[in-house]
Amino acid sequence: MDQRVSEHAEVLVDWSAQIEAGDDVVVQVDEGAHDLGVAVAAALGERGANLLATYGSDEMTRAYLHGHGDDFDADPAYEKTLYERADSVLILKGRRNTAEGSDVPGERRQAYRRARQEIREARLDTDWVSTQHPTRAMAQQAGMAYDAYREFVYDATLRDWTTLAGEMAQLKELLDAGETVRIVGEGTDLTMSITDRVAVNSAASVAYDSHNLPSGEVFTAPTATEGEVTFDVPMTVDGTRVRDVHLVFEDGEVVDYSAAQGEATIGEVLDTDAGARRLGELGIGMNRGVDRITDNILFDEKMGGTVHLALGRAYDACVPDGAGNDSAVHVDLITDLRESGRLEIDGETVLEAGQFRWEE
Repeated sequence: MDQRVSEHAEVLVDWSAQIEAGDDVVVQVDEGAHDLGVAVAAALGERGANLLATYGSDEMTRAYLHGHGDDFDADPAYEKTLYERADSVLILKGRRNTAEGSDVPGERRQAYRRARQEIREARLDTDWVSTQHPTRAMAQQAGMAYDAYREFVYDATLRDWTTLAGEMAQLKELLDAGETVRIVGEGTDLTMSITDRVAVNSAASVAYDSHNLPSGEVFTAPTATEGEVTFDVPMTVDGTRVRDVHLVFEDGEVVDYSAAQGEATIGEVLDTDAGARRLGELGIGMNRGVDRITDNILFDEKMGGTVHLALGRAYDACVPDGAGNDSAVHVDLITDLRESGRLEIDGETVLEAGQFRWEE
């Protein structure tokens, strides 16, 4: 086994999830992430944690949804209880086919999400962490050779997280003190309020209220969104390719949308529930180890010099009063400011053409 797989598992267990002896840990292992699952199991055993492993398969989920009608039992107790009693949930992603499930009817997918909202909340109440094991399918989606893709994944993941956390603290301080954010770029002029919100220094550890490995972003929960935004980074949503998504906001809500590709999928997301038409997240990428677009949101949204906005649910860590946007979805879309465009906080430019103002 590649030594980096064991290193990945150790960073996940020790830095990201902060696992201790006696912790009850659920490990969700995608079908392509078996090797990482074995390494994580070994690390959990060495630390004296309790392991329950579950198997994830896009093919199984697709088969289930195709066989089921549109009426789902709401939040089955057996699954909800599993997460309510877990200390940590480790999600090991490793897809074999990134388009699996693309032919599931949108209405059925939405119904399934709505029926599992309390289960999702129970999982989010744990010390959960999601990570990515490099697979050939993900390499193909990124347009990269498999060996090159593995190098990319580990360069982004096996970082000096303590040092990066210190760098990102500068942006967190500005967002915590700020009231208004404006994003300006081609097809984009968007303003939003961040008053009384808390920014998360997402340094790939639950100690920072961060739940992705790799991470490397600072995010908050905006409100009162006005204007327009174009998301020029292509990506896959629900197994469907979407490109050049354009959203228009009035009074904090999407009132018009279009896309050069995947427009119907964006419409399905927006129609999930009332909260799906509002923003739940403003995130700013700061991980310089992510140096290219790979059509994988876990990496792409962390790229230094990009900004992403999520339709749907806000994270509780950003909303001290508990009044964050609620939705059954959280769908991230990215706008690239690496070559042009800027982000302002209270009228002061913080990011322009991919560079933060404290960078040389």
